[in-house]
Amino acid sequence: MNATTLAQLQSGIRDVPNFPKPGVVFKDITPLLADPALLRLSLDALQETMGDQKIDKVVAIDARGFLFAGAIAERLGVGLVPVRKKGKLPYTTRSVSYDLEYGSNTIEIHEDAIKPGERIWIIDDVLATGGTAAAAAHLIAGCGGKLLGMSFLIELSFLEGRKYLPEGVPAFGVLVY
Repeated sequence: MNATTLAQLQSGIRDVPNFPKPGVVFKDITPLLADPALLRLSLDALQETMGDQKIDKVVAIDARGFLFAGAIAERLGVGLVPVRKKGKLPYTTRSVSYDLEYGSNTIEIHEDAIKPGERIWIIDDVLATGGTAAAAAHLIAGCGGKLLGMSFLIELSFLEGRKYLPEGVPAFGVLVY
């Protein structure tokens, strides 16, 4: 990704001070989403991080990850698997609880969403403390999937979330703060 493209993408990220709590500067992606050229650039950038990997399914993390992962899955002609907050999936699920930057959470995946040996890529909007992505990786492993990589539109590197991601699995942040 070249510097011009990165600057264009950064122009679509709005800083919102003191949200969701005092002292936090929230990286708001809604201006980027509202601009079709920036949205397309963000999808291009995320897809570029995947290289020429042959994958079977893209895993989307609830909720903003759905916005990017669905489009990437369609572009690649592969399946999309939602990982959702507890109680949102209608069928039999696997679940895992974890800590995140503002508390704790539980996410779930349908137990039959990933077949053993399927090649998987995670897409989400933000890598912060790493809890959600690590939990999703745990769910994928529990289903027998092979996690090939993870891509995030934004990485908040000062929160050191990478250290909680599975060892040996490539992780990419398009915009690193």
